[in-house]
Amino acid sequence: MTTNDADILRATEPTGELDKFIVDDPYRAWLAREGVTVIDEYAFEDLHAVELGPWERKGGKGSVINIPYPMLINDSQLIEIDPGHSSAPEHHLYEEVVYVLSGRGASSVWIGDGPKQTFEWTGGSMFTIPLNAWYQHFNASGTEPARYLAVTTAPVAMRTYNDPDFIFDNNFVFKGRYGQEETFFSGAGKLYSGRLWASSFLPNVPDMPLYSWEGRGAGGINVMFEMAGNMMKGHVSEFPVGTYKKGHRHGPGAHLLILSGDAGYSLTWTEDDMSDVRKADWKVGSMVIVPSAGCYHQHFNTGSRRARYLAIGYGAGGEAPGLFAPFAGSGNADVSIKDGGMQVEYDDENPLVLDMFEEDCLKHGATPDMRRYFPSRTEFAVTLP
Repeated sequence: MTTNDADILRATEPTGELDKFIVDDPYRAWLAREGVTVIDEYAFEDLHAVELGPWERKGGKGSVINIPYPMLINDSQLIEIDPGHSSAPEHHLYEEVVYVLSGRGASSVWIGDGPKQTFEWTGGSMFTIPLNAWYQHFNASGTEPARYLAVTTAPVAMRTYNDPDFIFDNNFVFKGRYGQEETFFSGAGKLYSGRLWASSFLPNVPDMPLYSWEGRGAGGINVMFEMAGNMMKGHVSEFPVGTYKKGHRHGPGAHLLILSGDAGYSLTWTEDDMSDVRKADWKVGSMVIVPSAGCYHQHFNTGSRRARYLAIGYGAGGEAPGLFAPFAGSGNADVSIKDGGMQVEYDDENPLVLDMFEEDCLKHGATPDMRRYFPSRTEFAVTLP
């Protein structure tokens, strides 16, 4: 964690009335009863290296990740299943999207006394658990642990119902979410609207095809996911060497996992003059979470390879079209702020952003390739703090 990262955490630590909110929070109370390790943080250098505590129901170890912001709309659960072990069967009234970080195994999903559907997964696989369906995960290796990240809507469910028995012991069947179709977890899918992929199981997210999204800048490509009728969405974006995406803002909680790229970083800020800007360096295996409501953020590739990331959250971080976008704060992620959207166009960004980027490229031996988007820029400004 960088000094800047530590500063933003200290600035958002609970004080006064916020302390009482957390103590009385049904979600935090549930975590305390689980006895699971809770990490309040928004930037992780390497998810593979995060230390976990015991979490028996999950088949080994785990930690729950919360951003340092009280009004959570989602969390993430970093789980490691011990070699040859499995999680306990469970079901719940909150959504869950799983990305496998490492290892290999299988999962079974079923409803009541109905047949079980079992599918295999490995590092790079992504799938969703249909709402309130029973499920169980198995580690297929007898020697190596399997680690995955599950982004969930548990905070909203706990705070809405304030009754764990209702959440974990409710037998209602959401037939519109999961009809026990034989192809549900086959990996088959359908492409809509050019880059919206509907599927409940993706075998290999780091290598799946992506499609042009010129509106987000610098030759980036993208695909968005629709999974089992979830409010939780996802998308994958990739951008070339020596480039960066346009900054934008939306609601909190979008989890960005770095899937490829040698080096890069993300900036987050809330003030228009960027006086509170924070930098989070990343590499493959890193994760950055949008830490607060209306927080601007921007992603930069300063390495020698194309950079790809996976984002999971409500409305896929505000970038999914249609009905679900308002839950993340905006459905206008690629529309200029000047036109009522949430995107900072290159011409409107703080000139310090480009200077900082070019300096970082030089540190990593990469050739910056952004000046073509700034024809009027001939000199550096002052470096960002």
